[in-house]
Amino acid sequence: MARYTGPTTRIARKFGEPIYGPDKVFEKRNTPPGQHGLAAKRKKQKEYGIQLKEKQKVKYMYGVLERQFRNTYAKASRMKGQTGENLLLLLEARLDNVVYRLGIAPSRAAARQLVLHRHITLDGQVCNIPSAQVKPGQTVAVRERSKSLEVIQASVASATKYAWLEFDPKTLVGKFLNVPARTEIPESINEQLIVDLYSK
Repeated sequence: MARYTGPTTRIARKFGEPIYGPDKVFEKRNTPPGQHGLAAKRKKQKEYGIQLKEKQKVKYMYGVLERQFRNTYAKASRMKGQTGENLLLLLEARLDNVVYRLGIAPSRAAARQLVLHRHITLDGQVCNIPSAQVKPGQTVAVRERSKSLEVIQASVASATKYAWLEFDPKTLVGKFLNVPARTEIPESINEQLIVDLYSK
């Protein structure tokens, strides 16, 4: 399965925000990467460049590559409602993202690895597909034999709670209560730029 495995701080510096979560290195050096970093920051971007940058940011943020992202967008465009919002809601409902939001993993990349290594169950059944869509009412839990993993215990101890999720830190069982409203998604994303890009 393909995924981005390169330096994360460099990507965060490219977009000017810590898209992978808290980053001490980014806080010290938040200019664009490369020897012409500051000059690149002053350079005026065209409309297409701004739209493309927003799409790339969301791809890196959710750990999705181009073909999968395009397929997700196509699915969102066939759904009722606004395409941009539908796209974000589909990305939020991915199993790896739900595992991250529940606080079982410290990052989406770590959540993806937990899913791939068969540490996570969906409605009681082991699921090793990070892109599996979690539906409202379904439960996401840590397998019994994996509950003592240090990375999981450390992450749960500092987890952030979200209104559309329910989680019991003692049993490590969570529930996807409902699809989140657009205003509940905390990341700084302008989904309309992505819609405009794909509409060309």
